[in-house]
Amino acid sequence: MSFTTRPELRGTFGMVASTHWLASAAGMALLEDGGNAFDAAVAAGLVLQVVEPHLNGPGGDLPAIFWSASRGEPLVLCAQGPAPAAATIDEYRRRGLDLVPGTGLLAACIPGAFDGWMLLLRDFGTRRLADVAAFAIGYAGEGYPVVPRIVEDIRSAEPLLREWPESAALYLPPPEPGRLFRNRDLAATYRRLVEESRGGSREDEIERARDIWYRGFVADACHRMSERYGGLLTGDDLASYAATIERPVSYEFRGTTVCKARTWSQAPVFLQQLALLDGFDLEGMGLGSVDYIHTVIECAKLAFADREAFYGDPDFVDVPLERLLSADYNDERRRLVLPTASSELRPGGGRLPSPPAGAVDLVGTGEPTRGDTVHVDVVDRHGNVVSATPSGGWLKSSPVIPGLGFPLGTRAQMFWLEAEHPNALAPLKRPRTTLSPSLALRGGEPYLAFGTPGGDQQDQWTPLFFLAHVLFGCDLQEAIDAPAFHTNHFPSSFYPRLAQPNVIEIESRAGREVIAGLRERGHDVVVAGEWSLGRVSAAGREPDGILKAAANARGMQGYAVGR
Repeated sequence: MSFTTRPELRGTFGMVASTHWLASAAGMALLEDGGNAFDAAVAAGLVLQVVEPHLNGPGGDLPAIFWSASRGEPLVLCAQGPAPAAATIDEYRRRGLDLVPGTGLLAACIPGAFDGWMLLLRDFGTRRLADVAAFAIGYAGEGYPVVPRIVEDIRSAEPLLREWPESAALYLPPPEPGRLFRNRDLAATYRRLVEESRGGSREDEIERARDIWYRGFVADACHRMSERYGGLLTGDDLASYAATIERPVSYEFRGTTVCKARTWSQAPVFLQQLALLDGFDLEGMGLGSVDYIHTVIECAKLAFADREAFYGDPDFVDVPLERLLSADYNDERRRLVLPTASSELRPGGGRLPSPPAGAVDLVGTGEPTRGDTVHVDVVDRHGNVVSATPSGGWLKSSPVIPGLGFPLGTRAQMFWLEAEHPNALAPLKRPRTTLSPSLALRGGEPYLAFGTPGGDQQDQWTPLFFLAHVLFGCDLQEAIDAPAFHTNHFPSSFYPRLAQPNVIEIESRAGREVIAGLRERGHDVVVAGEWSLGRVSAAGREPDGILKAAANARGMQGYAVGR
């Protein structure tokens, strides 16, 4: 590639890449001040809650995958909160619902993000809460420049926000792009957490902050808000919650091992695509060719069909992941990839859901293809690597909680109200989320952290990046900049759970000949803007100690920093 939108950054001290330049800068400031990658990730993550409120918030969710130099192994943070204890299929049916709504308090799970960030900070970081929260408190209280997308989202959701007085008071009238915007209640919430948790060791302060959030004034306010709007979430639900550290699942592909979260996330669908693609001569097809795109899309359709039929919280259902990643299974499945596009949804077993007919797409529902999530990657000189994909609790999810400055999330919309389905709603069960950060290893050592916003597209855009880098030798920035595409063939994870069989979206930069060739293969091609699909970022380390990072020009706000 003769031109890239930014350089691939290289250095030896530290790297931060994220979906917003202010978060990247905050993370880098922690590294410069002597903090490690975990301190930097937490600082960046808290800033993202402030400066990208249309994409995530403190009331949302957090998966992360990381390598701690002290532990010497890849690990997964699960801060995806489960459904409330009162959330049963019968209760939603009693309310006349065939699907969990896409907005409002009935879609709220226990907000896990804060506990997740605090668990990372306590067990793997080095700084106090006051240190990592300072930038978020500053931007919330003193203001941050509003990016145009925030304004667009507020304007599009204005009818919904007007129904919620607390949200209208904060976000209406819409702010002007580029002007400073303040969320003083959110600043006060974090400032109060810092002040009331002070005293004793670093770990004592963090534990006290977790207790205040999940058993103190934050939990009390969440309980009152849920009760007021007819939700099922209670203070007891919050008090029962704790984020967890788990081991990942992995797949070795051409000398690189990719590690992902378990099936409470869609994450293993990335590995299933690699297992299918491993049997094709992708290099011979050529990056971006008709053959290449067709093969990648058809394998994605097969892998995501399995996601729909098999995946669910592994604490509640048995998911045959070993079989789904086995050579025999994928040899058999690979035979289904034909020269022409398939219009069928073809899992290798399991149970497909039955989306109800006639669901209405409402203002503020779903997760637009272009975003509604954030991402951050960090590497440091000590050998720590972090990839995190926070999401949920965005400004159009539910009413802003009085005095807190943020709404609760709507991740429960990803459950099905079908008792026999593996992703069926059940009390204290985790919804099968779309959030899916990635960590790659080489020679058993951490090599690359990467991820993107994008809902169902996360584990389509990141494989494109990975293949461009690993198979075709693109550097990180070249791989990010390459024309992107995805399929909408399977049911969306977001209300109203619509599918678009055989539809693929592809950036116009792929070229007219390629687009025409895909249509000849039977694909229903939607040509997207030339820089419109994906917001992948990445940070990694070479065996010789060189650190590297890259971020996405799409969206015009992601940035990587480092030295």
